[in-house]
Amino acid sequence: MIALALMGLGKRFGSVVAVDNLTLEVEQGTLTALIGPSGCGKTTTLRMIAGLEMPDSGRVWLRGRDVSGLPPEKRAVGLVFQNYALFPHLSVARNVAYGMRSWPRRVRTQRTAELLDLVGLPEHAQRRPHQLSQGQKQRVALARALAPQPNVLLMDEPLAALDAALRLSLRSELRSMLRQLGVTTLYITHDQAEALALADRLAVMHSGRLEQEGLPHNVYLHPKTPFVASFLGRANLWPGNVVTTKDGRATVEVAGKAFTVPTRTAQDGDEVYLFFRPEDVVEGDELSLRVVEVEFQGVRWEVHAEWNGLHTLVYLSEHADPGTSVGITIPKDRVHLLPKEYPH
Repeated sequence: MIALALMGLGKRFGSVVAVDNLTLEVEQGTLTALIGPSGCGKTTTLRMIAGLEMPDSGRVWLRGRDVSGLPPEKRAVGLVFQNYALFPHLSVARNVAYGMRSWPRRVRTQRTAELLDLVGLPEHAQRRPHQLSQGQKQRVALARALAPQPNVLLMDEPLAALDAALRLSLRSELRSMLRQLGVTTLYITHDQAEALALADRLAVMHSGRLEQEGLPHNVYLHPKTPFVASFLGRANLWPGNVVTTKDGRATVEVAGKAFTVPTRTAQDGDEVYLFFRPEDVVEGDELSLRVVEVEFQGVRWEVHAEWNGLHTLVYLSEHADPGTSVGITIPKDRVHLLPKEYPH
């Protein structure tokens, strides 16, 4: 069942196109991460779903109902913001219960207690927000958003204000809680690792448009555009030209060397990028790279190198001195072609 459907959603602010013809479906009980750089339209999209912004075009459907013209309070969505937006004069329990004001008192009290147990804060029920840590505030914000049993939970960079260690810890807890409750969630973030760890599906935005959507591992391993390849993880993108295509393979000339790459879409004469990730490279004798810079990453060395004038990033198990050469091989099944221009 589709819990949330965005159909051709568009929004402008003056001459700036914030969201451009966005179509996306989120299945019931799943978590979709809407990911992209700052200014790509993620938060504007979330605000249109919540009813805080009205779209200039397109429709918002929640559980089969067109809610495009309804105010926020009629949409039954839960919101969790980066800055928590807790009421400072209310206790934790009253913050959580705020969205259930019209419920019978006994039901409201029971639901509040259940949610405080879920987020691990039953003993903090009577505290005020200023008496909580940042992580505890985020848990309260989540419990408050879940309290009225929303059709869809919308989360806008909810972990961005936390330190790295706490973010990792709370990320795991958050995923477990949402799975336990089966809450349909649209999760806004610019953190690629966070999106890959949390999401059932990824939707990558760029300049107001949906660039690619799918299972996280598929989007990571098989990006459709140079932007997705470089934004979601680290990528090597070597410009080249398709010389010939035959039997589902293309011969691509890159910096004077020919590479044979599997493809079903390339045609003779196409301008393309030869794409591979730094973790795909193995030590070998296919290419000789000149080491430019080396960074220690704990379990590996991140090596910035040059091959025939092209910047190349590889991960190696051993240190290499700048100015020296290293030999590498790129496995044939790890090299892909990406079009220089992708038609939307």
